[in-house]
Amino acid sequence: MTILSFGGARTGRAGADTAHRLGRHGTQLPIRVIEIPDPRDGGHLLVFGEPRDGCLVRVHSRCLYGEGLGSDDCDCGGELTESMDRIQAEGAGVLVYLEQEGRGAGLIWKARGYRESEQSGADTFDSYRRLGLDADTRCYDPAAHALRELDLTRVRLLTNNPDKCRALTEAGITVEPVALTIAPRSSRGRQYLQAKRRHRRHTIAVDPLADEPRSIRGRSWWWPRGRR
Repeated sequence: MTILSFGGARTGRAGADTAHRLGRHGTQLPIRVIEIPDPRDGGHLLVFGEPRDGCLVRVHSRCLYGEGLGSDDCDCGGELTESMDRIQAEGAGVLVYLEQEGRGAGLIWKARGYRESEQSGADTFDSYRRLGLDADTRCYDPAAHALRELDLTRVRLLTNNPDKCRALTEAGITVEPVALTIAPRSSRGRQYLQAKRRHRRHTIAVDPLADEPRSIRGRSWWWPRGRR
């Protein structure tokens, strides 16, 4: 029996009191929900089936535009859908859904960033800086520690983001990154993918429509120079 606790708050027997089945694509998938009660970078663990070491994990930041509104201008909705399809195909895995809208800035500042981009031509990272914001304030430590509390020590992480790999590794989890290739559906979507590659070193091809992501060799590819 596992009792999970985050920040001193006991969440029950691994979310057993939330266990139910999710109907998706004509099949039923067991699911449990566990809160990550961090005031800035919290969210929920959605535990599908009975994940074990080596399972698929997606650490995902909330994006209303991409997930709910079907925006063509980012890859967030596509990444979430592909991650869920892969987890469902295996019958087990974990989705860590974090309330980090707008790379941690929130929905209002995200909208202001889009407006700035439209007016200036800057990408959304530079637009945030023009507005006096950090380009990305997200922290994945609460997510990593929550996964560790599930007794996971080795995961296949569905991500192009080296910061997520780094956070899980520092929490004592061995990470095998699994790159997600999402074809952009608009010119602004393509520009955003390349901005993530340029500003945050995401493993995204120079041309996502024509190329495969850069090859990933070894566990240390996400460590900054000097820390390898």
